[in-house]
Amino acid sequence: MTKKTSNIASHLVEMARRQPDAAAIIVPWGRRGGSLTYQQLDDRSSRIARGLERAGIGQGVRTALMVQPGLDLFALAFALFKCGAVPVLIDPGIGIKNMKSCLDRSRPQGFVGITKAHVARVVLGWGKSSLDHLVTVGPRLFWGGRTLNQIEQLGADGPQESTTPMSAADEVAAVVFTSGSTGPPKGVVYRHGNFAAQIDALREVYGFGPGEVNLPTFPLFALFDPALGMTTVIPEMDPTRPARANPENIIGPIREYGVTTMFGSPALLDTVGRWGTAQGSKLPTMRRVISAGAPVAPRVIERFASMMDEGGQIFTPYGATESLPVASIGSDEILSETRHATDRGRGTCVGLPVPSAEVRVIETTDEAIEHWDESLCVEHGVIGEIVVKGPQVTLDYFEAPEHTAKGKIHDGAAVRHRMGDLGYFDDRGRLWFCGRKAHRVIAADRTFYTVPCEGVFNAHPAVFRTALVGITRVGKVEPILIVELDREGGTRDCETITRELLELGTRHKHTAPISEILFHKAFPVDIRHNAKINRALLASWAAKKLGGEPAVVGS
Repeated sequence: MTKKTSNIASHLVEMARRQPDAAAIIVPWGRRGGSLTYQQLDDRSSRIARGLERAGIGQGVRTALMVQPGLDLFALAFALFKCGAVPVLIDPGIGIKNMKSCLDRSRPQGFVGITKAHVARVVLGWGKSSLDHLVTVGPRLFWGGRTLNQIEQLGADGPQESTTPMSAADEVAAVVFTSGSTGPPKGVVYRHGNFAAQIDALREVYGFGPGEVNLPTFPLFALFDPALGMTTVIPEMDPTRPARANPENIIGPIREYGVTTMFGSPALLDTVGRWGTAQGSKLPTMRRVISAGAPVAPRVIERFASMMDEGGQIFTPYGATESLPVASIGSDEILSETRHATDRGRGTCVGLPVPSAEVRVIETTDEAIEHWDESLCVEHGVIGEIVVKGPQVTLDYFEAPEHTAKGKIHDGAAVRHRMGDLGYFDDRGRLWFCGRKAHRVIAADRTFYTVPCEGVFNAHPAVFRTALVGITRVGKVEPILIVELDREGGTRDCETITRELLELGTRHKHTAPISEILFHKAFPVDIRHNAKINRALLASWAAKKLGGEPAVVGS
């Protein structure tokens, strides 16, 4: 018999018992704003869970959840876990074509969404071959199913005390789609054991716990808060466009509610940090900021950290949807030490592996690796592909055996996940990130790695960011540096900047061969964090300007 373990919703039940009157969720804006205590969130999610079960959404029923961040999202997410359904979570900004593809591949039987999501579902034919159960959050128009209010009424009669839901550690808990920023979106299969391991790791590494107040600007990350006993304050912003957030809508709630923790993408930190420092803003209650999704420029960290009191830190955890967290480093170490190595082209230090993760660096290959062997590993200091094993590592992608075969390595009863990233270990056991495997530029006599090369040029004061891409001309692959200038740096002569950048490049062996520089007004970036550069689009753009073809090296 499979050993039982409590699923993520059991943490909410326990927190409601321990701190029933503590605020769980606060939404200080909008028509559907308000707040819920832990007891209220537990009661409401149980009521919805009973209603969902009676409406046919129960054990094992895959259910697309498309609800905006707020009270309803939290209540519904925990209700789905409580009734044993399997939420299918897709980034709302993923794009119409990708959304349809994700729903077609995951074949959800249930669809819980706001009115706008249902309209799109009907008009665009999302999931029409698989959906049997519809729930509308808000006004229901011409489609069938029930409203959320009707679901709550359906589940109104039931036990007064919430029972702790139990699930097997290897039982499927959710299907979470990747953003598709570096390839097609893939449905990552989360099991209850993965969620449990993530909660334990977050608690151990960052000290999260009751009494903390979190301002999450990425909705999926926020769902861990009730399990950790934290109060969640939802800011007014479009979570699919963090770079465009109104800084006052971030800094205002931090001050009003005494926020101690914030999750923000590098793009959001840059936007809020620029505005906040210009206004002389201070965030005395902020103990920690977690920023992930892409490497964070040291100057962005330095700017935002200047608003925090001494002792506060910005942490940049390394991981992926398939495995999180893997490693972590704080701003004290970055600003005092590793930033200088980044400027010299050593890559971005992502810190020591977290205790629950076993991280290795193996020889780079684009081929599938079926079985693990220690002989695959390279020596410390050598750049290779990052591989991780641990309880937070997911085992497979939903009904995508080709992606599973290329992304996983069997190691006895366990699985190691190939991160698709390149990096190396230094002599202190810290992991350094050198870019995506698919983005390396393989020329005739050497391989160029994106992050180490870009770090050298990013040190120029007029540069906001750079992107290294490869194009093929006359049968030869060439490295091309594309530059986006800092928007607050004023008008600068591109010819002068080009000369200065080329001179910077000659100081380092690995950047000296880069001789072609192009300027781009605004880089295309990922939907989820607005921070990952879409190098494939930039490579196509550069190839058209220079005459040639993009150089593609793998997946």
